[in-house]
Amino acid sequence: MSGTVSTDGILITGIGTALPGVEGPSDLLRAAGPPRDTAAPAVDPAALIGKRGLRYKDRASQLALCAARAALLDAGLLDGATAADGALTVPGASVAVVVSSNLGNLDTVCEVADGIKAEGVTGISPMGLPNASSNVIASSVAIRHGLRGPNLMVCNGATSGVDAVHWGAAMLRAGRAQRALVIGVETHNRQVEWLLGRPADELLDGAVALLLERAPAAAERGAAGIAALGPYAREAGVEDCVRRLLSASGGRPGSWYVPEGHRDASPAALSGVARTDLTERFGSASGALGVLQCATAARGLALSGAGEPGTALVTSGADGDDASAGLVLLAVEASA
Repeated sequence: MSGTVSTDGILITGIGTALPGVEGPSDLLRAAGPPRDTAAPAVDPAALIGKRGLRYKDRASQLALCAARAALLDAGLLDGATAADGALTVPGASVAVVVSSNLGNLDTVCEVADGIKAEGVTGISPMGLPNASSNVIASSVAIRHGLRGPNLMVCNGATSGVDAVHWGAAMLRAGRAQRALVIGVETHNRQVEWLLGRPADELLDGAVALLLERAPAAAERGAAGIAALGPYAREAGVEDCVRRLLSASGGRPGSWYVPEGHRDASPAALSGVARTDLTERFGSASGALGVLQCATAARGLALSGAGEPGTALVTSGADGDDASAGLVLLAVEASA
């Protein structure tokens, strides 16, 4: 598979993680293979970014804040020496925020509903109620770092993470911002476990973030790309999605990041292509999966000798889901 990125293409210039057993983006490839380490300690947000501002935040927002700060630092958009969180090195209005999470604040919504049922509106905590907003994660990240570009929360089922990366890139191509911070986050709690019918040790409790940037904006500040975004597709099933991506990009990828449970179900066009199911390592990731896949694929493309010969295919959503969505990622050297 080959492809080119024009001078107004979209680059990934930063990656941030808040994942159990992963200390940073460089660990993603090492951690990508099974089996899952259930003994890995849970992420401690206070240890990563301090306690300030976390007291009334739900866990999904706390995890997203950790990944967001790490991605901004990795991209060189925070001056960590000037303040605890760091001051932005670019105008806040130039950075959009897109968050993907299907279940992130489900616990808060259920607790608010239970409180109203038991005690009426007087049973609602005025500090906890804002966390019931579907956009609380994206708004919390934007407020904390002064990111005043477009702000979007994507809750779109199995394809949500890939869709979020796509919509972040679409904002940049439309001129709405120069950069987009895209975050995927999910957590587990009794409400999520009940809804999905799965135990906590089968579910992701973490977040990952990407900093997308228009190539001219990155060049202007001397930032190097980790990987570049190629074609996006969304179809009713995996095979149709893969077929459309292969047609758009001109050939087979070097690696394939598959939907959950899809490691052994390969379309004929991808026979023999190395594939990775990240849910085997991190647990069912729902709305965070697509962002996690893109982050891991990007690191592989950036590292020489990592087994990524120039392109990677990312797909989320299997045939039993509402749809399948995918992206092609390109090595920066091969995309110029």
